[in-house]
Amino acid sequence: MNERSQESPHVLVVGPDGMALGSAGGSGGGDGDDEPREVPVTEMVEQPAKVMRIGSMIKQLLEEVKAAPLDEASRVRLKEIHAGSVKELEDGLAPELVEELERLSLPFTDDSVPTEAELRIAQAQLVGWLEGLFHGIQTALFAQQMAARAQLEQMRRALPPGAVPAEDDDHPHPGRGSARSGPYL
Repeated sequence: MNERSQESPHVLVVGPDGMALGSAGGSGGGDGDDEPREVPVTEMVEQPAKVMRIGSMIKQLLEEVKAAPLDEASRVRLKEIHAGSVKELEDGLAPELVEELERLSLPFTDDSVPTEAELRIAQAQLVGWLEGLFHGIQTALFAQQMAARAQLEQMRRALPPGAVPAEDDDHPHPGRGSARSGPYL
């Protein structure tokens, strides 16, 4: 853990819609901004493809650690991979998530070789954190999709009667022409 995170812990509050509502606790002083600033969790992952690749690799490594006994050289190598994976993940995340990851993933000491149990715990913790992040992103995307649907429905209701043919959105009639302007609407 770094010294900065011990001095002023940073807690990110995420609302039910997957939006970051701002920080809680930590600094103790207000800056006069009573309104929480919403930041979508989807925008906090700056390199989603990279984070997904590393997450998949870490999950696979956890399975390998569970499946086979590891000698000392393997444990040293996994320790290096774990540290490198965390560093690479940090490169793909926004500063708020980097701080959270640093607080939660305690590095191994340089002078000792971790046990298999320590490696399993560290890998499982990282996999769990990433899965939580992915679920948060999915929730945020779902909330965005629902908001877009509601907005589209509101726009349709604002149109004069007869401007849009009455059609069941879930079961369009094949072969019947549509007044919609494109495949995405």
